[in-house]
Amino acid sequence: MKRSTMRNAGYDGPMSLLIDVVIAAAGSGRRLAHDRPKAFVELGGQPMLARSLEAAAAIGARRTVVTVPADDPDAWAGEVRAMAAGRPVVAVPGGPSRQASVFEGLKALRRLAAEAAQPAPATVLVHDAARPAASLDLWRRVAAAADAAGAAVPALPSVDSLKRVDGAGSIVASVDRATIVRAQTPQGFRFDWLLEAHEAAAGGPEASDDAALLERLGRRVTTVAGEAANLKVTTADDLAALARASLLPAAAIRVGYGYDIHPLVVGRRLVLGGVEIEHDRGLMGHSDADSLAHAIADALLGAAGLGDIGKWFPAEDPRWAGADSLDLLAKVVEQLAAAGYRPVNVDATILAERPRLAPHLETMGERLAKAMGIDAGAVNVKATRGEGIGGIGRGEGIAAHAVAMVARG
Repeated sequence: MKRSTMRNAGYDGPMSLLIDVVIAAAGSGRRLAHDRPKAFVELGGQPMLARSLEAAAAIGARRTVVTVPADDPDAWAGEVRAMAAGRPVVAVPGGPSRQASVFEGLKALRRLAAEAAQPAPATVLVHDAARPAASLDLWRRVAAAADAAGAAVPALPSVDSLKRVDGAGSIVASVDRATIVRAQTPQGFRFDWLLEAHEAAAGGPEASDDAALLERLGRRVTTVAGEAANLKVTTADDLAALARASLLPAAAIRVGYGYDIHPLVVGRRLVLGGVEIEHDRGLMGHSDADSLAHAIADALLGAAGLGDIGKWFPAEDPRWAGADSLDLLAKVVEQLAAAGYRPVNVDATILAERPRLAPHLETMGERLAKAMGIDAGAVNVKATRGEGIGGIGRGEGIAAHAVAMVARG
């Protein structure tokens, strides 16, 4: 089988290229007491399902199938496509149970591979969209273990004392917790093994998870270390606990860096951070040449993966001639919002030999924050001199560096 090497914090070794994913998102989530199906309820500014889609893309899944509620599959499929943002994701109606829904997802993967004249996936990962905090490291470790052993699930040891009770709730026996683990998802399997197990189980008793179906056929299922943060959302309390604990995957937070420099020339205004500063020269550029605002705009765009300021406001476009860079910064924030992100904070440094900028830094921060729609305390602006070194040190121009953090939602 053709293989590649994937390196990450928890696994360093071969991983099959032919990995597909089934995400179970067809449940109504009645116990969540929400007006939307559970997988489509927002957590930290985005639907829980979106986090699983991001993880599947990040591990390089060839194709992802999402099972959606059967009450209005076209509408839910439309939402899935919007979350997928062009990635190879297909939505199919789920069945009357989780087990039936996963079976529909597996059959869809087989059909899609046949239609594309591709081989069936070697390994399939099955994940519950109601577990939005599973880390990429966990996804990769499960995939690697399934690739090696044929079947693998993440599991946590039981730390509580376990008791067996009768129908009246009275304890009848204690259970040795050393032999008990709590299974999570994503679970990984050889595709042909899991499909066979689902076919054999059709019409029979429901299993608690996919691993149980393989156990019925006598297949050995290995375990990998699970994650305490990988909670399953069942009730509103679970949702609140995840939000309070900040157990969101790293993909919810992103960081970008920006840099901009402009020459100082006679006959131009000097504008930095939206503040006009008295000086014998100003910055040369197509807009007002506010290098600080431009560096911050680039940092925000970079964090969201949206290119740079030149892409959105090209110098050859007459619309931006003499433009106020705070207006451009506000437009960048609009682009972030369209991509599902918002600014969190900015740290920036201006490099200028002259003029003295310290008296203006607080006002710059306030105006930049207003343009981005965030609190002034989330914008930190500093200034330093070039100490006579290079063009900046000789007073020939002014540059700015910026680091920005953005978040989903």
